[in-house]
Amino acid sequence: MDYKLFYEQLTGRIRKSDAACFVLRTAGKAATGIMYGAYPILLLRHLHAGASGELLRAVLIPGVSFVLLSLVRARINRPRPYETWDIRPLIRKDTKGHSMPSRHVFSSAVIAMAWLRAFPPAGGVLLVIAAAAALIRVLGGVHYPSDVLAGYLAGVLAGVLMQLQL
Repeated sequence: MDYKLFYEQLTGRIRKSDAACFVLRTAGKAATGIMYGAYPILLLRHLHAGASGELLRAVLIPGVSFVLLSLVRARINRPRPYETWDIRPLIRKDTKGHSMPSRHVFSSAVIAMAWLRAFPPAGGVLLVIAAAAALIRVLGGVHYPSDVLAGYLAGVLAGVLMQLQL
């Protein structure tokens, strides 16, 4: 498959508009800000409620999963789309390799899953934001669809562990 052609078709309309490019980048930053703001709020919520077991679960499972995912990612060391194909990504990034799986999307999904356990309505909204972040990473040209899908699924799977009564 010619990923360059796929990417150009996928982002053609966005590329024609400076405003659309701005919106894409801003939405990506907003999604990141929401997710990384939501996590400490959740931890503080558990701390304030005296729910030390929930706090421990919300720290250990995402933390250990992040480390394991990072080891897998380093082992795979997949090049990013802009390294392999002659494309100009819409999101500026200089990172070489380490594209698969997306840690960015993994983190968003596992944070959403932690919220799903604590407060399902917020968790559901955050899962949608995590999916939007995945799409933005592909449109931005910094990940392949399989990178973000793997990251999202790994985050959800780690989150399923949080849902279990251990």
